[in-house]
Amino acid sequence: MAEQPRAEHPRPQFYREAWINLNGEWEFQFDDADEGESLGWQRGETELGRRIVVPFAPQSKLSGIAEPGFHDIVWYRRELELPEAFAGKRILLHFGAVDYEASVWVNGALVVRHEGGHTPFRADITDALRAAGAGPHRLVVRAADYSRDVTLPRGKQYWKEDSASIFYTRTTGIWQTVWLEAVEATRLDRIKLTPDIDADRIELRSWVKGPLPDGLTLRADISFEGEPVASDTFSVRRGEESRAIALGDFSDHGLGRWWSPEKPQLYDVALRLVDGDGKTLDEVQSYFGMRKISVESGRLCLNNRPYFMRLVLDQGYFPDGNLTPPSDEAIRRDVELTKDMGFNGARKHQKLEDPRYLYWCDRLGLLVWGEAANAYAYSEEYVGRFTREWQESVERDYNHPCLVAWVPLNESWGVPNIAVDKRQQQHALAMYHLTKSLDATRPVVSNDGWEMVRTDLFNIHDYEWRRDVLQQRYATAESAVAASPAGRVLAVDGFPYEGQPILVTEFGGIAYKKSDWEGWGYSGASSDEDFAERLDNVISPLAGGVVQGWCYTQLTDVEQEINGLLTYDRQPKLPLETIRAIVEGRYAQG
Repeated sequence: MAEQPRAEHPRPQFYREAWINLNGEWEFQFDDADEGESLGWQRGETELGRRIVVPFAPQSKLSGIAEPGFHDIVWYRRELELPEAFAGKRILLHFGAVDYEASVWVNGALVVRHEGGHTPFRADITDALRAAGAGPHRLVVRAADYSRDVTLPRGKQYWKEDSASIFYTRTTGIWQTVWLEAVEATRLDRIKLTPDIDADRIELRSWVKGPLPDGLTLRADISFEGEPVASDTFSVRRGEESRAIALGDFSDHGLGRWWSPEKPQLYDVALRLVDGDGKTLDEVQSYFGMRKISVESGRLCLNNRPYFMRLVLDQGYFPDGNLTPPSDEAIRRDVELTKDMGFNGARKHQKLEDPRYLYWCDRLGLLVWGEAANAYAYSEEYVGRFTREWQESVERDYNHPCLVAWVPLNESWGVPNIAVDKRQQQHALAMYHLTKSLDATRPVVSNDGWEMVRTDLFNIHDYEWRRDVLQQRYATAESAVAASPAGRVLAVDGFPYEGQPILVTEFGGIAYKKSDWEGWGYSGASSDEDFAERLDNVISPLAGGVVQGWCYTQLTDVEQEINGLLTYDRQPKLPLETIRAIVEGRYAQG
Protein backbone atom coordinates (compact mmCIF):
# COMPACT_ATOMS: atom_id res chain seq x y z
CA MET A 1 0.00 0.00 0.00
CA ALA A 2 1.35 3.43 -0.94
CA GLU A 3 2.35 5.75 1.86
CA GLN A 4 -0.36 8.25 2.72
CA PRO A 5 0.52 11.70 1.34
CA ARG A 6 0.81 14.59 3.76
CA ALA A 7 0.00 12.37 6.74
CA GLU A 8 1.12 14.86 9.41
CA HIS A 9 -1.42 16.74 11.54
CA PRO A 10 -2.54 19.72 9.45
CA ARG A 11 -3.26 22.16 12.31
CA PRO A 12 -0.48 21.88 14.91
CA GLN A 13 -1.60 24.96 16.86
CA PHE A 14 -4.92 23.32 17.74
CA TYR A 15 -4.21 19.63 18.16
CA ARG A 16 -6.61 16.94 19.38
CA GLU A 17 -5.83 13.25 19.73
CA ALA A 18 -8.95 11.93 17.98
CA TRP A 19 -8.46 12.67 14.29
CA ILE A 20 -8.22 10.83 10.96
CA ASN A 21 -6.38 11.99 7.85
CA LEU A 22 -8.42 11.52 4.67
CA ASN A 23 -5.65 12.20 2.17
CA GLY A 24 -4.94 9.56 -0.46
CA GLU A 25 -6.78 8.16 -3.45
CA TRP A 26 -10.27 9.50 -4.15
CA GLU A 27 -12.56 9.05 -7.13
CA PHE A 28 -12.49 12.07 -9.42
CA GLN A 29 -14.15 13.50 -12.51
CA PHE A 30 -14.03 16.67 -14.60
CA ASP A 31 -17.49 18.16 -15.21
CA ASP A 32 -16.91 20.62 -18.05
CA ALA A 33 -20.61 20.63 -18.96
CA ASP A 34 -21.59 21.26 -15.32
CA GLU A 35 -24.13 18.46 -15.33
CA GLY A 36 -23.01 16.49 -12.27
CA GLU A 37 -25.79 17.72 -9.98
CA SER A 38 -28.47 17.11 -12.60
CA LEU A 39 -27.10 13.56 -12.90
CA GLY A 40 -27.28 13.10 -9.13
CA TRP A 41 -23.56 12.79 -8.43
CA GLN A 42 -24.05 14.57 -5.11
CA ARG A 43 -25.89 11.53 -3.76
CA GLY A 44 -22.66 9.57 -3.94
CA GLU A 45 -24.24 6.56 -5.64
CA THR A 46 -22.38 7.11 -8.94
CA GLU A 47 -18.80 5.96 -9.19
CA LEU A 48 -16.58 8.63 -10.73
CA GLY A 49 -14.40 7.45 -13.58
CA ARG A 50 -10.94 8.69 -12.61
CA ARG A 51 -8.66 8.56 -9.57
CA ILE A 52 -6.81 11.42 -7.92
CA VAL A 53 -4.37 11.66 -5.02
CA VAL A 54 -5.67 14.19 -2.50
CA PRO A 55 -4.50 16.81 -1.46
CA PHE A 56 -2.85 17.53 -4.81
CA ALA A 57 -4.77 19.55 -7.38
CA PRO A 58 -5.52 17.92 -10.77
CA GLN A 59 -3.11 20.29 -12.54
CA SER A 60 -0.17 18.83 -10.58
CA LYS A 61 1.86 15.72 -11.34
CA LEU A 62 1.52 14.39 -7.79
CA SER A 63 -2.25 14.23 -8.18
CA GLY A 64 -1.89 11.53 -10.83
CA ILE A 65 -4.00 13.66 -13.21
CA ALA A 66 -1.55 16.35 -14.39
CA GLU A 67 -3.95 18.17 -16.71
CA PRO A 68 -3.33 21.95 -16.56
CA GLY A 69 -6.08 22.98 -19.00
CA PHE A 70 -9.35 24.73 -18.20
CA HIS A 71 -11.64 22.43 -16.17
CA ASP A 72 -13.69 24.73 -13.97
CA ILE A 73 -15.94 22.12 -12.33
CA VAL A 74 -14.49 19.02 -10.65
CA TRP A 75 -15.99 16.31 -8.47
CA TYR A 76 -14.51 14.04 -5.78
CA ARG A 77 -15.96 10.96 -4.09
CA ARG A 78 -14.79 8.52 -1.42
CA GLU A 79 -16.15 6.27 1.29
CA LEU A 80 -15.73 6.81 5.03
CA GLU A 81 -15.34 4.18 7.71
CA LEU A 82 -15.29 5.52 11.27
CA PRO A 83 -13.46 3.75 14.12
CA GLU A 84 -15.31 2.58 17.22
CA ALA A 85 -13.58 5.29 19.24
CA PHE A 86 -15.61 7.89 17.29
CA ALA A 87 -18.95 6.36 18.39
CA GLY A 88 -21.19 8.77 20.29
CA LYS A 89 -19.09 11.79 19.32
CA ARG A 90 -19.76 14.75 17.08
CA ILE A 91 -17.79 14.29 13.85
CA LEU A 92 -16.18 17.33 12.25
CA LEU A 93 -15.04 17.24 8.63
CA HIS A 94 -12.21 19.70 7.86
CA PHE A 95 -10.82 21.03 4.59
CA GLY A 96 -7.55 22.94 4.66
CA ALA A 97 -8.33 24.68 1.37
CA VAL A 98 -10.44 24.07 -1.74
CA ASP A 99 -10.11 26.40 -4.71
CA TYR A 100 -12.47 28.17 -5.21
CA GLU A 101 -16.10 27.27 -4.29
CA ALA A 102 -16.83 24.00 -2.54
CA SER A 103 -20.05 22.08 -1.94
CA VAL A 104 -19.85 19.00 0.28
CA TRP A 105 -22.37 16.18 0.68
CA VAL A 106 -22.31 13.25 3.10
CA ASN A 107 -24.67 10.39 2.29
CA GLY A 108 -26.49 12.72 -0.10
CA ALA A 109 -27.06 15.48 2.48
CA LEU A 110 -25.49 18.87 1.83
CA VAL A 111 -23.35 19.63 4.88
CA VAL A 112 -21.45 22.80 3.88
CA ARG A 113 -20.78 25.29 1.11
CA HIS A 114 -17.71 27.51 1.19
CA GLU A 115 -16.29 30.27 -1.00
CA GLY A 116 -12.60 31.20 -0.88
CA GLY A 117 -9.71 29.26 -2.35
CA HIS A 118 -7.12 29.66 0.39
CA THR A 119 -8.96 29.43 3.70
CA PRO A 120 -10.10 26.44 5.77
CA PHE A 121 -13.66 25.40 6.50
CA ARG A 122 -15.43 22.57 8.28
CA ALA A 123 -18.77 20.91 8.80
CA ASP A 124 -20.38 18.94 11.61
CA ILE A 125 -21.45 15.86 9.65
CA THR A 126 -22.81 13.86 12.60
CA ASP A 127 -26.48 14.05 11.65
CA ALA A 128 -25.77 13.02 8.06
CA LEU A 129 -23.88 9.98 9.35
CA ARG A 130 -26.57 8.96 11.84
CA ALA A 131 -29.35 9.32 9.28
CA ALA A 132 -27.62 6.76 7.10
CA GLY A 133 -26.95 4.28 9.90
CA ALA A 134 -23.92 2.02 9.64
CA GLY A 135 -21.19 2.78 7.13
CA PRO A 136 -19.54 2.92 4.81
CA HIS A 137 -20.56 6.54 4.31
CA ARG A 138 -20.26 8.43 1.04
CA LEU A 139 -18.41 11.75 0.93
CA VAL A 140 -18.78 13.88 -2.22
CA VAL A 141 -17.18 17.23 -3.03
CA ARG A 142 -17.94 19.53 -5.94
CA ALA A 143 -15.43 22.34 -6.54
CA ALA A 144 -15.93 25.25 -8.93
CA ASP A 145 -13.03 27.47 -9.97
CA TYR A 146 -13.58 30.19 -12.55
CA SER A 147 -10.36 30.09 -14.53
CA ARG A 148 -10.90 33.22 -16.65
CA ASP A 149 -12.46 35.46 -13.97
CA VAL A 150 -9.89 38.16 -13.17
CA THR A 151 -11.96 39.46 -10.23
CA LEU A 152 -11.45 36.16 -8.41
CA PRO A 153 -8.84 36.23 -5.60
CA ARG A 154 -6.30 33.93 -7.27
CA GLY A 155 -2.78 35.13 -6.53
CA LYS A 156 -0.30 33.97 -9.18
CA GLN A 157 -2.69 31.55 -10.92
CA TYR A 158 -2.96 32.61 -14.56
CA TRP A 159 -6.31 33.21 -16.26
CA LYS A 160 -4.91 32.15 -19.64
CA GLU A 161 -4.21 28.62 -20.84
CA ASP A 162 -0.42 28.61 -20.48
CA SER A 163 1.80 30.13 -17.80
CA ALA A 164 3.58 33.34 -18.80
CA SER A 165 5.32 36.38 -17.36
CA ILE A 166 4.83 36.44 -13.56
CA PHE A 167 1.83 34.06 -13.59
CA TYR A 168 1.81 30.31 -13.04
CA THR A 169 -0.27 27.15 -13.39
CA ARG A 170 -3.73 27.24 -11.85
CA THR A 171 -4.94 25.24 -8.85
CA THR A 172 -8.47 23.84 -8.88
CA GLY A 173 -10.24 21.90 -6.15
CA ILE A 174 -8.76 20.32 -3.04
CA TRP A 175 -5.15 21.38 -2.43
CA GLN A 176 -4.70 21.03 1.33
CA THR A 177 -5.36 18.19 3.75
CA VAL A 178 -8.85 16.78 4.37
CA TRP A 179 -9.43 15.30 7.82
CA LEU A 180 -11.92 14.25 10.51
CA GLU A 181 -12.10 15.00 14.21
CA ALA A 182 -14.24 13.41 16.94
CA VAL A 183 -15.44 15.88 19.59
CA GLU A 184 -18.08 16.29 22.28
CA ALA A 185 -21.17 18.44 21.75
CA THR A 186 -19.53 21.04 24.01
CA ARG A 187 -15.99 21.80 22.90
CA LEU A 188 -13.46 24.49 22.23
CA ASP A 189 -14.16 26.13 18.90
CA ARG A 190 -11.05 28.34 18.63
CA ILE A 191 -8.60 30.37 20.68
CA LYS A 192 -6.61 33.59 20.30
CA LEU A 193 -3.28 33.88 22.09
CA THR A 194 -1.92 37.43 22.39
CA PRO A 195 1.52 37.87 23.96
CA ASP A 196 2.34 40.97 26.01
CA ILE A 197 6.07 41.01 26.73
CA ASP A 198 5.85 44.38 28.48
CA ALA A 199 3.41 43.06 31.09
CA ASP A 200 4.89 39.51 31.01
CA ARG A 201 1.58 37.82 30.32
CA ILE A 202 -0.37 35.96 27.68
CA GLU A 203 -3.98 36.86 26.92
CA LEU A 204 -6.12 33.79 26.20
CA ARG A 205 -9.42 34.34 24.42
CA SER A 206 -11.49 31.20 24.01
CA TRP A 207 -14.65 30.37 22.12
CA VAL A 208 -16.73 27.38 23.22
CA LYS A 209 -19.31 25.81 20.91
CA GLY A 210 -22.32 23.83 22.06
CA PRO A 211 -24.37 23.77 25.28
CA LEU A 212 -22.83 25.52 28.30
CA PRO A 213 -23.67 23.34 31.33
CA ASP A 214 -23.46 24.69 34.87
CA GLY A 215 -20.02 24.48 36.38
CA LEU A 216 -18.19 24.42 33.04
CA THR A 217 -14.52 25.43 33.39
CA LEU A 218 -11.50 25.83 31.16
CA ARG A 219 -8.06 25.02 32.54
CA ALA A 220 -4.86 26.26 30.89
CA ASP A 221 -1.51 24.69 31.79
CA ILE A 222 1.49 26.56 30.38
CA SER A 223 5.00 25.12 30.25
CA PHE A 224 8.37 26.09 28.83
CA GLU A 225 10.75 23.35 27.70
CA GLY A 226 8.78 20.86 29.75
CA GLU A 227 8.84 22.88 32.98
CA PRO A 228 5.52 24.22 34.37
CA VAL A 229 5.23 28.01 34.20
CA ALA A 230 1.62 28.92 34.97
CA SER A 231 -1.83 27.39 35.37
CA ASP A 232 -5.24 28.98 35.48
CA THR A 233 -8.78 27.66 35.69
CA PHE A 234 -11.75 29.88 34.99
CA SER A 235 -15.50 29.53 34.62
CA VAL A 236 -17.05 29.41 31.16
CA ARG A 237 -20.41 31.15 31.30
CA ARG A 238 -20.50 32.59 27.78
CA GLY A 239 -19.49 31.40 24.36
CA GLU A 240 -16.46 33.73 24.48
CA GLU A 241 -14.21 34.21 27.51
CA SER A 242 -10.95 36.06 28.03
CA ARG A 243 -8.16 35.66 30.58
CA ALA A 244 -4.73 37.27 31.04
CA ILE A 245 -2.24 34.83 32.54
CA ALA A 246 0.98 36.09 34.14
CA LEU A 247 4.09 34.09 33.24
CA GLY A 248 6.44 35.24 36.01
CA ASP A 249 9.48 35.62 33.75
CA PHE A 250 10.66 39.03 34.95
CA SER A 251 13.70 37.48 36.62
CA ASP A 252 15.65 37.82 33.37
CA HIS A 253 13.37 40.47 31.79
CA GLY A 254 12.07 37.74 29.53
CA LEU A 255 15.17 37.84 27.34
CA GLY A 256 15.83 34.15 27.81
CA ARG A 257 12.31 33.19 26.75
CA TRP A 258 11.22 35.74 24.17
CA TRP A 259 10.72 34.49 20.62
CA SER A 260 12.94 35.73 17.77
CA PRO A 261 14.50 34.20 14.64
CA GLU A 262 17.75 33.93 16.60
CA LYS A 263 16.02 32.24 19.57
CA PRO A 264 12.71 30.68 18.47
CA GLN A 265 11.60 29.74 21.95
CA LEU A 266 8.03 28.60 22.48
CA TYR A 267 5.68 27.97 25.35
CA ASP A 268 3.37 24.96 25.25
CA VAL A 269 -0.20 25.29 26.45
CA ALA A 270 -2.59 22.44 27.28
CA LEU A 271 -6.28 23.37 27.41
CA ARG A 272 -8.88 21.24 29.15
CA LEU A 273 -12.63 21.88 29.14
CA VAL A 274 -14.33 20.24 32.15
CA ASP A 275 -18.01 20.06 33.12
CA GLY A 276 -19.46 20.46 36.61
CA ASP A 277 -19.18 16.72 37.31
CA GLY A 278 -15.45 16.71 36.57
CA LYS A 279 -15.80 15.08 33.15
CA THR A 280 -13.27 16.25 30.56
CA LEU A 281 -15.18 17.36 27.48
CA ASP A 282 -12.30 18.55 25.34
CA GLU A 283 -8.50 18.63 25.37
CA VAL A 284 -6.46 20.76 22.97
CA GLN A 285 -2.70 21.22 22.68
CA SER A 286 -1.28 24.50 21.42
CA TYR A 287 1.74 26.77 21.76
CA PHE A 288 2.71 30.44 21.58
CA GLY A 289 5.75 32.68 21.44
CA MET A 290 6.36 35.76 23.55
CA ARG A 291 7.31 38.41 21.01
CA LYS A 292 6.36 41.94 20.05
CA ILE A 293 6.49 43.63 16.67
CA SER A 294 6.07 47.41 16.71
CA VAL A 295 7.09 50.75 15.28
CA GLU A 296 8.74 52.96 17.89
CA SER A 297 9.64 56.55 16.94
CA GLY A 298 9.84 55.59 13.28
CA ARG A 299 11.93 52.46 13.91
CA LEU A 300 10.73 48.94 13.12
CA CYS A 301 11.30 46.92 16.29
CA LEU A 302 11.21 43.32 17.37
CA ASN A 303 10.87 42.87 21.11
CA ASN A 304 11.35 46.64 21.67
CA ARG A 305 14.66 46.79 19.81
CA PRO A 306 15.32 48.00 16.24
CA TYR A 307 15.43 44.97 13.97
CA PHE A 308 16.60 44.91 10.35
CA MET A 309 14.51 42.51 8.29
CA ARG A 310 16.37 40.48 5.64
CA LEU A 311 13.49 38.79 3.84
CA VAL A 312 13.20 36.66 0.73
CA LEU A 313 10.17 36.58 -1.56
CA ASP A 314 8.75 33.06 -1.53
CA GLN A 315 6.06 32.08 -4.04
CA GLY A 316 5.37 28.74 -2.35
CA TYR A 317 5.29 26.71 -5.60
CA PHE A 318 6.75 23.23 -6.11
CA PRO A 319 7.64 21.45 -9.39
CA ASP A 320 5.35 18.45 -8.89
CA GLY A 321 2.79 19.81 -6.41
CA ASN A 322 2.28 23.37 -7.63
CA LEU A 323 0.75 25.20 -4.64
CA THR A 324 0.82 22.04 -2.49
CA PRO A 325 4.15 21.10 -0.92
CA PRO A 326 4.92 17.43 -1.62
CA SER A 327 5.74 16.63 2.01
CA ASP A 328 6.23 18.07 5.46
CA GLU A 329 9.94 17.47 4.98
CA ALA A 330 9.89 19.70 1.89
CA ILE A 331 8.23 22.48 3.88
CA ARG A 332 10.83 22.25 6.63
CA ARG A 333 13.64 22.17 4.07
CA ASP A 334 12.45 25.43 2.52
CA VAL A 335 12.58 27.09 5.94
CA GLU A 336 16.03 25.65 6.64
CA LEU A 337 17.40 26.75 3.27
CA THR A 338 16.03 30.25 3.80
CA LYS A 339 17.81 30.49 7.14
CA ASP A 340 20.99 28.87 5.80
CA MET A 341 21.24 31.67 3.22
CA GLY A 342 21.23 34.31 5.95
CA PHE A 343 17.64 35.51 5.72
CA ASN A 344 15.68 36.10 8.91
CA GLY A 345 12.29 36.16 7.22
CA ALA A 346 10.14 35.44 4.19
CA ARG A 347 7.40 37.31 2.43
CA LYS A 348 4.97 34.63 1.29
CA HIS A 349 3.86 36.09 -2.01
CA GLN A 350 0.25 35.99 -3.20
CA LYS A 351 -0.51 32.87 -1.19
CA LEU A 352 -1.96 32.00 2.20
CA GLU A 353 0.57 29.31 2.98
CA ASP A 354 -0.02 25.87 4.45
CA PRO A 355 -0.20 26.08 8.28
CA ARG A 356 2.63 23.56 8.47
CA TYR A 357 4.94 26.17 6.92
CA LEU A 358 4.07 28.63 9.68
CA TYR A 359 4.56 25.85 12.24
CA TRP A 360 8.11 25.24 11.05
CA CYS A 361 8.82 28.97 10.97
CA ASP A 362 7.61 29.14 14.57
CA ARG A 363 9.81 26.20 15.55
CA LEU A 364 12.95 27.04 13.57
CA GLY A 365 12.79 30.84 13.76
CA LEU A 366 11.80 32.68 10.58
CA LEU A 367 9.74 35.85 10.33
CA VAL A 368 6.79 35.68 7.92
CA TRP A 369 4.76 38.40 6.25
CA GLY A 370 1.21 37.22 5.67
CA GLU A 371 -0.04 38.24 2.24
CA ALA A 372 -3.34 37.66 0.50
CA ALA A 373 -3.86 36.00 -2.84
CA ASN A 374 -5.20 39.00 -4.75
CA ALA A 375 -7.55 39.34 -7.67
CA TYR A 376 -6.36 41.26 -10.69
CA ALA A 377 -9.35 43.50 -11.46
CA TYR A 378 -11.86 45.40 -9.37
CA SER A 379 -15.61 44.85 -9.06
CA GLU A 380 -18.19 44.95 -6.28
CA GLU A 381 -18.35 41.15 -6.35
CA TYR A 382 -14.58 41.07 -5.90
CA VAL A 383 -14.87 43.31 -2.81
CA GLY A 384 -17.25 40.86 -1.14
CA ARG A 385 -15.22 37.82 -2.10
CA PHE A 386 -11.92 39.29 -1.01
CA THR A 387 -13.12 40.80 2.27
CA ARG A 388 -14.56 37.50 3.49
CA GLU A 389 -11.50 35.49 2.56
CA TRP A 390 -9.07 38.00 4.06
CA GLN A 391 -10.95 38.02 7.37
CA GLU A 392 -10.75 34.22 7.45
CA SER A 393 -7.02 34.44 6.67
CA VAL A 394 -6.26 36.75 9.59
CA GLU A 395 -8.29 34.58 11.93
CA ARG A 396 -6.50 31.40 10.83
CA ASP A 397 -2.96 32.66 11.36
CA TYR A 398 -3.32 35.10 14.28
CA ASN A 399 -1.61 32.86 16.86
CA HIS A 400 1.64 32.25 14.98
CA PRO A 401 4.57 34.15 16.55
CA CYS A 402 6.49 34.02 13.27
CA LEU A 403 3.88 36.15 11.52
CA VAL A 404 4.85 39.82 11.94
CA ALA A 405 3.05 41.82 9.21
CA TRP A 406 -0.14 41.74 7.15
CA VAL A 407 -0.25 42.62 3.45
CA PRO A 408 -3.83 42.55 2.11
CA LEU A 409 -2.93 44.17 -1.25
CA ASN A 410 0.14 44.05 -3.47
CA GLU A 411 1.12 46.36 -6.35
CA SER A 412 -2.46 47.58 -6.83
CA TRP A 413 -3.67 44.08 -7.79
CA GLY A 414 -7.45 44.10 -7.64
CA VAL A 415 -7.36 47.91 -7.45
CA PRO A 416 -5.57 48.83 -10.69
CA ASN A 417 -6.93 52.40 -10.76
CA ILE A 418 -6.33 53.19 -7.10
CA ALA A 419 -4.32 56.31 -7.96
CA VAL A 420 -7.47 58.04 -9.24
CA ASP A 421 -10.47 55.88 -8.29
CA LYS A 422 -11.90 56.90 -4.90
CA ARG A 423 -13.77 53.59 -4.53
CA GLN A 424 -10.56 51.60 -4.88
CA GLN A 425 -8.80 53.90 -2.44
CA GLN A 426 -11.57 53.37 0.07
CA HIS A 427 -11.36 49.60 -0.45
CA ALA A 428 -7.63 49.63 0.36
CA LEU A 429 -8.35 51.80 3.41
CA ALA A 430 -11.11 49.41 4.45
CA MET A 431 -8.73 46.46 4.26
CA TYR A 432 -6.19 48.36 6.35
CA HIS A 433 -8.73 49.20 9.05
CA LEU A 434 -10.45 45.80 8.91
CA THR A 435 -7.10 44.11 9.51
CA LYS A 436 -6.31 46.47 12.41
CA SER A 437 -9.74 45.74 13.90
CA LEU A 438 -8.98 42.01 13.87
CA ASP A 439 -5.34 42.29 14.95
CA ALA A 440 -4.00 45.35 16.78
CA THR A 441 -0.60 43.74 17.36
CA ARG A 442 0.97 43.69 13.88
CA PRO A 443 1.77 46.36 11.28
CA VAL A 444 -0.45 46.44 8.19
CA VAL A 445 0.63 47.45 4.68
CA SER A 446 -2.29 48.78 2.65
CA ASN A 447 -0.77 48.25 -0.81
CA ASP A 448 2.74 46.85 -0.95
CA GLY A 449 5.10 48.36 -3.53
CA TRP A 450 3.49 51.62 -4.66
CA GLU A 451 0.29 53.70 -4.67
CA MET A 452 -0.07 53.30 -0.93
CA VAL A 453 -2.86 54.81 1.12
CA ARG A 454 -2.71 54.61 4.92
CA THR A 455 0.07 52.21 5.87
CA ASP A 456 2.22 51.29 8.86
CA LEU A 457 5.28 50.54 6.72
CA PHE A 458 6.35 52.44 3.59
CA ASN A 459 7.26 49.61 1.23
CA ILE A 460 8.89 50.15 -2.17
CA HIS A 461 9.42 47.72 -5.06
CA ASP A 462 12.56 48.54 -7.00
CA TYR A 463 14.26 46.27 -9.55
CA GLU A 464 17.08 48.70 -10.29
CA TRP A 465 20.32 46.74 -10.67
CA ARG A 466 22.98 49.49 -10.66
CA ARG A 467 24.78 49.80 -7.34
CA ASP A 468 25.43 53.53 -7.55
CA VAL A 469 21.81 54.34 -8.38
CA LEU A 470 20.56 52.33 -5.40
CA GLN A 471 23.08 53.96 -3.06
CA GLN A 472 21.96 57.42 -4.09
CA ARG A 473 18.25 56.60 -4.09
CA TYR A 474 18.20 55.18 -0.55
CA ALA A 475 20.66 57.55 1.10
CA THR A 476 17.89 59.67 2.63
CA ALA A 477 14.18 59.40 3.30
CA GLU A 478 13.57 62.31 0.94
CA SER A 479 15.32 60.65 -2.00
CA ALA A 480 13.65 57.29 -1.32
CA VAL A 481 10.14 58.73 -1.09
CA ALA A 482 10.67 60.88 -4.20
CA ALA A 483 11.60 57.87 -6.33
CA SER A 484 9.16 56.11 -8.65
CA PRO A 485 11.08 52.93 -9.61
CA ALA A 486 8.22 51.28 -11.50
CA GLY A 487 6.97 54.52 -13.00
CA ARG A 488 4.29 54.63 -10.30
CA VAL A 489 3.78 57.15 -7.52
CA LEU A 490 4.59 55.60 -4.16
CA ALA A 491 1.74 57.28 -2.27
CA VAL A 492 -1.72 58.22 -3.47
CA ASP A 493 -2.64 61.92 -3.23
CA GLY A 494 -3.91 62.65 0.25
CA PHE A 495 -1.74 59.99 1.89
CA PRO A 496 1.76 61.47 2.04
CA TYR A 497 4.75 59.82 3.64
CA GLU A 498 4.50 60.38 7.40
CA GLY A 499 7.79 59.02 8.73
CA GLN A 500 6.95 55.31 8.57
CA PRO A 501 9.83 52.82 8.37
CA ILE A 502 11.02 52.52 4.76
CA LEU A 503 11.57 49.02 3.38
CA VAL A 504 12.39 47.78 -0.12
CA THR A 505 10.10 44.78 -0.28
CA GLU A 506 10.84 43.62 -3.82
CA PHE A 507 14.19 43.98 -5.57
CA GLY A 508 16.83 41.90 -7.30
CA GLY A 509 15.15 39.30 -9.47
CA ILE A 510 18.45 38.41 -11.15
CA ALA A 511 18.05 35.66 -13.74
CA TYR A 512 20.69 32.93 -13.71
CA LYS A 513 20.17 29.67 -15.55
CA LYS A 514 21.49 26.70 -13.56
CA SER A 515 19.04 23.97 -14.60
CA ASP A 516 17.11 22.72 -17.60
CA TRP A 517 14.49 25.42 -17.05
CA GLU A 518 14.32 28.25 -19.57
CA GLY A 519 13.04 31.58 -18.36
CA TRP A 520 13.56 35.23 -17.50
CA GLY A 521 14.44 37.68 -14.73
CA TYR A 522 14.67 41.43 -14.21
CA SER A 523 18.41 41.39 -15.03
CA GLY A 524 20.76 38.56 -15.93
CA ALA A 525 23.98 36.87 -14.79
CA SER A 526 26.38 34.89 -16.97
CA SER A 527 28.52 33.01 -14.42
CA ASP A 528 28.78 32.23 -10.71
CA GLU A 529 31.15 35.14 -10.23
CA ASP A 530 28.88 37.50 -12.13
CA PHE A 531 25.84 36.30 -10.18
CA ALA A 532 27.59 36.86 -6.83
CA GLU A 533 28.70 40.34 -7.89
CA ARG A 534 25.24 41.29 -9.10
CA LEU A 535 23.69 40.02 -5.85
CA ASP A 536 26.07 42.11 -3.81
CA ASN A 537 25.45 45.14 -6.03
CA VAL A 538 21.74 45.17 -5.20
CA ILE A 539 21.89 44.03 -1.56
CA SER A 540 24.79 46.05 -0.18
CA PRO A 541 23.38 49.52 -1.02
CA LEU A 542 20.30 48.75 1.09
CA ALA A 543 22.29 47.99 4.23
CA GLY A 544 22.94 51.65 5.00
CA GLY A 545 20.93 54.80 4.53
CA VAL A 546 17.28 54.85 5.55
CA VAL A 547 16.19 51.32 4.62
CA GLN A 548 15.06 49.30 7.66
CA GLY A 549 14.56 46.02 5.84
CA TRP A 550 14.29 44.45 2.43
CA CYS A 551 12.87 41.47 0.59
CA TYR A 552 14.94 39.90 -2.19
CA THR A 553 13.20 38.40 -5.23
CA GLN A 554 13.25 35.44 -4.93
CA LEU A 555 13.81 32.12 -3.13
CA THR A 556 13.43 29.70 -6.05
CA ASP A 557 12.94 29.57 -9.78
CA VAL A 558 9.25 29.08 -10.57
CA GLU A 559 8.06 27.70 -13.91
CA GLN A 560 9.21 30.28 -16.50
CA GLU A 561 10.99 32.49 -13.95
CA ILE A 562 14.68 31.70 -13.38
CA ASN A 563 15.40 34.52 -10.95
CA GLY A 564 15.66 32.39 -7.82
CA LEU A 565 18.59 31.84 -5.50
CA LEU A 566 17.66 28.17 -5.77
CA THR A 567 16.56 26.21 -8.81
CA TYR A 568 12.95 25.06 -8.90
CA ASP A 569 14.02 21.74 -7.37
CA ARG A 570 15.76 23.62 -4.53
CA GLN A 571 19.41 23.37 -5.61
CA PRO A 572 21.50 26.43 -4.63
CA LYS A 573 22.89 28.42 -7.59
CA LEU A 574 25.86 29.48 -5.45
CA PRO A 575 27.33 27.88 -2.33
CA LEU A 576 25.03 28.62 0.59
CA GLU A 577 27.87 30.23 2.52
CA THR A 578 28.52 32.64 -0.37
CA ILE A 579 24.86 33.69 -0.50
CA ARG A 580 24.85 34.05 3.27
CA ALA A 581 27.90 36.31 3.22
CA ILE A 582 26.22 38.56 0.65
CA VAL A 583 22.91 38.63 2.50
CA GLU A 584 24.61 39.46 5.81
CA GLY A 585 26.86 42.11 4.24
CA ARG A 586 30.13 40.20 4.65
CA TYR A 587 30.95 39.61 1.00
CA ALA A 588 34.08 41.19 -0.49
CA GLN A 589 34.00 41.52 -4.27
CA GLY A 590 37.11 40.65 -6.23
